[in-house]
Amino acid sequence: MKKDLDWSSLGFGYIATDYRYSSKFKDGAWDEGQLITDSMITLSECAGVFQYAQTIFEGLKAYSTKDGHIVCFRPDLNAARMADSAKRLEMPVFPEDRFIDAVCQVVKANQDWVPPYGSGATLYIRPYMMGTNPVIGVKPANEYEFRVFATPVGPYFKGGAKPIVIKVSDFDRAAPHGTGHIKAGLNYAMSLHAIVTAHDEGFAENMYLDPESRTKVEETGGANFIFITKDGTLVTPKSDSILPSITRRSIMYVVEHYLGMKVEHRPVYFDEVKDFAECGLCGTAAVISPVGRIVNHDTVIDIPAGMEEMGPVTKKLYDTLTGIQMGSIEAPEGWIKKIC
Repeated sequence: MKKDLDWSSLGFGYIATDYRYSSKFKDGAWDEGQLITDSMITLSECAGVFQYAQTIFEGLKAYSTKDGHIVCFRPDLNAARMADSAKRLEMPVFPEDRFIDAVCQVVKANQDWVPPYGSGATLYIRPYMMGTNPVIGVKPANEYEFRVFATPVGPYFKGGAKPIVIKVSDFDRAAPHGTGHIKAGLNYAMSLHAIVTAHDEGFAENMYLDPESRTKVEETGGANFIFITKDGTLVTPKSDSILPSITRRSIMYVVEHYLGMKVEHRPVYFDEVKDFAECGLCGTAAVISPVGRIVNHDTVIDIPAGMEEMGPVTKKLYDTLTGIQMGSIEAPEGWIKKIC
């Protein structure tokens, strides 16, 4: 039986659910892993995760479909990206097939927490891994824990589909030693000062420019950019430091194969932004959120689609992508993992 929650009023916050998954790495091997009910973690004060921020994570969602099933969207890509993150931070790779199985176990065990179809809410799933043994010298840990928890969430940005206002950040995007393309806790911690500053100034997010020339658009702290030209072409910024968003890659396919539009994945110069017809942020949490205004000190760029509602192309793209995720539109082969 579904939990008694006001699903339509959920924000993007943590609500503890009944089960989570844990598997531990010791003496060069992962144990069998299991579902557990304890949400607390006890570690040494000298654990590698505390001393040298050796931690990585992923984010994906489970959805209630129109025909009553519960599914996940492209979890194989999350598994592959987490494997890449582990290699970059000298952590043992959690096998990709076991990653998908762990996600399915957690969702199935917490199915009463999956918001109903049409509620506007979803079940957010957070797989993560951390170094757990004491490490005082600068070196990788040799013991790790892989965990997965889930929590029901509403929209990432307040206001839902209403366009948001962002600022061009005065800070460079924190991507130490080329790690911008992975999901590491260190990257996000280093961006917290910038996002708190933006929020204090009344903005929803930051637009980061490339640190070398500060002329090219990269991404926000938690989402990729998409732009729509006046002639109906989707443009997405290309950079080695941008996180390879699964949502963005999916959008590029949907735009070309479902909507019949042209796609350009290329460097985007900030000087071009004023000429785009629509702008949005995309990611697992954000889904597709429209941007209505971009502020760069005294320069204000209002996106022609307007400040009151999602632009027409962005809306069509949003409806198509979420329709695929929730079962009302047929998905490309392999995109949907049916759980129960």
